[in-house]
Amino acid sequence: MTEIVTRFAPSPTGFLHIGGARTALFNWLFSRHHGGRFRLRIEDTDRARSTQAAIDAILDGLGWLGLDWDGDVVYQSTLAERHAAVVADLLAAGRAYRCYCTPDELIEMRARAKAEGRPMRYDGRWRDRDPAEAPPGVAPAIRLKAPSEGETVIEDRVQGGVRVANAQLDDMVLARGDGSPTYMLAVVVDDHDMGVSHVIRGVDHLTNAARQTQLYQALGWTPPIFAHVPLIHGPDGAKLSKRHGALAVGAYRDMGYLPEAMCNYLLRLGWAHGDDEIIDRDQAIEWFDLDAVGRAPARFDLDKLASINAHYLRQADDDRLVALVAEHYAAAHDGQAPDAAAKTRLKAGMAGLKQRARTVVELAERAAFYLATRPLAPTPKAARLHDDAARARLGRLVPRLEAVEPWTAEAVEAAVRALAEMEEIKLGAIAQPLRAALTGSHISPGIFEVMAVLGRDETLARIADVAIVEH
Repeated sequence: MTEIVTRFAPSPTGFLHIGGARTALFNWLFSRHHGGRFRLRIEDTDRARSTQAAIDAILDGLGWLGLDWDGDVVYQSTLAERHAAVVADLLAAGRAYRCYCTPDELIEMRARAKAEGRPMRYDGRWRDRDPAEAPPGVAPAIRLKAPSEGETVIEDRVQGGVRVANAQLDDMVLARGDGSPTYMLAVVVDDHDMGVSHVIRGVDHLTNAARQTQLYQALGWTPPIFAHVPLIHGPDGAKLSKRHGALAVGAYRDMGYLPEAMCNYLLRLGWAHGDDEIIDRDQAIEWFDLDAVGRAPARFDLDKLASINAHYLRQADDDRLVALVAEHYAAAHDGQAPDAAAKTRLKAGMAGLKQRARTVVELAERAAFYLATRPLAPTPKAARLHDDAARARLGRLVPRLEAVEPWTAEAVEAAVRALAEMEEIKLGAIAQPLRAALTGSHISPGIFEVMAVLGRDETLARIADVAIVEH
């Protein structure tokens, strides 16, 4: 059986976006499911637009998602000699020819096609013409001598049988006048040389597949198996754009999404396994195959992503979340990282915090009071809870809390309730000012849980910062 080899081949003219990440994931899962190899090729032949920053972002994004590749990264720009050799072989075999069309001729060809309401196709004027007739000073492009009759047939693993009349396809350019290869030539040569067995990519490349199949046939090579997956649309059904959330993958990390949640969500965009929504990495490798990829465009939904992320947050290791929250906290506080005591408090409170957050950013916001240094800066709503009566009540609570033993959520709750009963007030009249004193906010996890996590010394110190102690 032929070894399964897939590839992800991004162009480094921009960062790794959602559609590219899903393509990489599908290729990675397919190769891992079949015990094959997943290769990475950077298609950087467009030297003017390719940037090192984009390459770094692609590698970083794949690393964050856990999509490891086999072998070294292949950089297409290093393969120019191989591409040129293949062009020379095609010329020698009569499968390609030199085209001496001037720019003005191509412009005129394009204008005529537009006036006649048809797509632009090269008219083949140099296909069988003697190169001796070439005009002076024109560096020729090299074109494929494509079949002009019959059909090119592709048995696509997702789209089914695709038949394209050869009359609809012109003689595509393989190399430009300066000798540089076109994308269409380079991708075929590189896929063949890398042993790629399956080309899994977006359905927007389906029209390229017919042309690339013609080139494979001209070279006497067996084409790979194609699988063109549906595009991703926004919630409104329109093509995905930045307004829908079509951001670089790194932006989602910054927004507080976990990589395992991102992969789970991307997996479900265009692929299904019954009604399963939460699918971990091992299950995805076991279950993924092309047969379950649909043809209809998938719809990107940030709320759904956040919901899946909330699930993975609840399952995440507390130490890992402490590290992520501390990182966010430091970024928001001029690089000042929380100290060891603050991290210990955060870990003790993480079980309660992570049940309520949908992203790491939300988690960091809700956990900030555990990491904050005294005195806390209250929110406006929290500050309004500290009128003189409330502050005096907190002062009367202090000796009761000092006597609590052992320091547990149940014991401190009993002490607070006892004061409320003695002063004949509702529990909220003391609990809300207490929450504001301990967290700087009017909302938080259960206040008695918070007190247990903060510990006796930190709790009493924070109360003392706002209380009026009566003598």
